[in-house]
Amino acid sequence: MSDIRILPGTPDDDNREYLPEKIKGSDIVVNENGNNSLVYPQRLREYREVLLDGEEDVWYEYVPESYDPSKKTPLVIGLHGGLMTGWGHAIYTSWTLVADREGFICLFPNAHEKRMWANYGVFDNFDPQSAPDLPIVFPPKDIKQNHDMNMILALIEKMKAKYNIDEGRIFMQGMSMGNIMTGQFAREYGNILAGAAGSGGPCELRNIFDKDGKIINKAGHLAIWQSRPEKNGLPPGKSYDEYTINRMNRIYWMRINECAPIPQISIVGEDNFAFYKGKKADLVYVDIKNRDHGQTLDEAFLYWDYLFSGTRRNPDGTITHEGEKLPRTGDKFAFAVTDGCDKAWFNNQVVDLKTKAIQWEKLKYHGLNGGQLVRGSYLCVPLSFIAQVFGADYESSEDGAVVVLRLKDGRRLQFARGSIGCVIDDTVRCMYCEALHRDGELLVSIEWFAKCFYSLQVSICEGVVYVTDHFADLSAFMADLIKDLLNGNMVPDNFDTML
Repeated sequence: MSDIRILPGTPDDDNREYLPEKIKGSDIVVNENGNNSLVYPQRLREYREVLLDGEEDVWYEYVPESYDPSKKTPLVIGLHGGLMTGWGHAIYTSWTLVADREGFICLFPNAHEKRMWANYGVFDNFDPQSAPDLPIVFPPKDIKQNHDMNMILALIEKMKAKYNIDEGRIFMQGMSMGNIMTGQFAREYGNILAGAAGSGGPCELRNIFDKDGKIINKAGHLAIWQSRPEKNGLPPGKSYDEYTINRMNRIYWMRINECAPIPQISIVGEDNFAFYKGKKADLVYVDIKNRDHGQTLDEAFLYWDYLFSGTRRNPDGTITHEGEKLPRTGDKFAFAVTDGCDKAWFNNQVVDLKTKAIQWEKLKYHGLNGGQLVRGSYLCVPLSFIAQVFGADYESSEDGAVVVLRLKDGRRLQFARGSIGCVIDDTVRCMYCEALHRDGELLVSIEWFAKCFYSLQVSICEGVVYVTDHFADLSAFMADLIKDLLNGNMVPDNFDTML
């Protein structure tokens, strides 16, 4: 294992080309869609050869200095986005850095035609006027005649003949159109891989479910990672609901891998992880807060450290997970609540609330004859739940209109129906809004309580409040996943009509 080192580059901030060719072989670094490139790796080698169909293909190999031909070595295949190249994928990801640290080999092929992978269904019903400069590649109807698919298969065999490749540890990862190609390869030939990962938009539903809602898949189970940048948006000429299609892509692999419906959730900075345990293979779903279409520079490290590092396909076809560098476990302390729901997320499970959480507006009445102004909107939860989360003693009186909490550190708190005041030992402090009384329960702002008494991180997105003890920034698609959990809707009732 070697030390990781990012080389200083020469920034070209004025460059707005999609993939500037002058980067190749230079120390120029650029920023594309907020995703920074690396200095072109010195050990990245280009190869050109006729592999099949009488057509020349181009690919790039990265062999770390630490490679030992006497030892079985994992292989990672990286598939570039549309209009990019294999070397482009190498510099816009950190795969070569992970390879330096871990000693595996990377393969970065070029799409054969127009820098566009031969993906099925991508350009069905596509309006060329929505993106007039976009090259269109239609694959042959028979997937066995698909040059890109066959080229990847041929390259895998070539790499196995050339290097001492561990056949139980071959992985694939793609970005954008490369992500769609990775999914296509996984459905057809995933049985020769141990794991597959992708970043960017999901696969269109007609390619993974038939008209009756049955799964389209020939290769079976596979360790899967799905990255969904929060600001991904839709490709040109496409119109669909991002929340639904992300959910259905997740359910697709949950069903194939026989995953439990309740994941472990961990939010680390901008990375929102849902870790699903499967009987046949595991699934990792990640939403990256405030990130645009593409992939982040650190994603290769996340793929490897959380999933690929401990994943193996055994000779009998089974997938095993053991020895990952980072554990796929949920946050040790975290909880989440949302408006109108009588469930909460706590201790990585769904728990009951004694009454529904309420999004409450604090109002300011302005002038004798004036209207009212909203001075804040806060999610209020039962104090009985707050006592459960923080291990406080709970005492309720007067039909729940008065509540006393005794915190573990000895502080005594008293709340009363309709009052914005909270008695803290021998003094009074204002809350964000008044205490509400519903169904014999007193509710207060969970945002105020968590910050005031425990200085916790509170992240709010799409009506979901996520509270934890470390830096965490809840994202839109993770908020949607949490709402599904709390509403018992992990597999929607209208599953068939959503396809």
